[in-house]
Amino acid sequence: MLDVLLDTLLDTVKILPFLFLTYLLIEYLEHKAGEKIEGVIQRSGKLGPFFGGLLGVVPQCGFSTAASSLYSGRVITMGTLLAVFLSTSDEMLPIMISSRAKPTLILTILGVKLLIGVLFGFLIDLLYSLIRGKNSSSELHIEDICEQEHCHCEKGILRSALHHTLHIVLFLFLITFAINTAIYFLGEDLLASFILNKPVLGSLLAGLFGLIPNCAASVVITQLFLNGLISGGAMLSGLLSSAGVGILVLFRVNHHWKENCLILSILYVTSILPGIVFDVTGLAPLLFR
Repeated sequence: MLDVLLDTLLDTVKILPFLFLTYLLIEYLEHKAGEKIEGVIQRSGKLGPFFGGLLGVVPQCGFSTAASSLYSGRVITMGTLLAVFLSTSDEMLPIMISSRAKPTLILTILGVKLLIGVLFGFLIDLLYSLIRGKNSSSELHIEDICEQEHCHCEKGILRSALHHTLHIVLFLFLITFAINTAIYFLGEDLLASFILNKPVLGSLLAGLFGLIPNCAASVVITQLFLNGLISGGAMLSGLLSSAGVGILVLFRVNHHWKENCLILSILYVTSILPGIVFDVTGLAPLLFR
């Protein structure tokens, strides 16, 4: 167990500088382009799901939460909101970059999530014929919501990046320690086969886990995938449903509880279906490698 602890500590420390630099770049981009991105989504009109999916890929801590606020003010449609939720990567991108995953793998995951988000966004708008008012009752901006979620953005990008890094490193340490401990007692082959031999169940569970309104969901799913403990389809389902604190903010600012539950249900279904299809058809191992 001492070896497991030391290996976990070493693995975590090795990615710390890469994680900090990644978050520093994200914070810089967020402060430079936050309001411009929000403005684009507000003016997108019927093309909302396309721009929502495209801009949801941008790694920002506040964009999914801003989308929740904009939907609550009826500035964007349900399809646009779900396109943002499905395409956003939450903590997946920083972790994969800091873990030095293949650029092709990262781009493929982002591209697939973008495509799924846009397609389902347009489909949802078409099916439910959502017609929303042009006037927004919300005056929140990305930076305001980001501040509410305790990102420490108001203290400057260095402190904010450090806060994010330490927060995620703690999660990574605990998750990696749990994985290494399981491998130590059960063996990697047994642990991997136990999960990977159940692709449909894996997508159902990962999609459900991704709905947890916390960065821990995407951290766990990404780490399990990088360690080969879940299939590509399960990873996809978990990351599609993982919208971070955006879901939490939706329930906070939008007072239509039945509508919120409907959105949550649609998000879950549209997350698990692609994962199951990718695993059953064999696309997952071909694309996510």
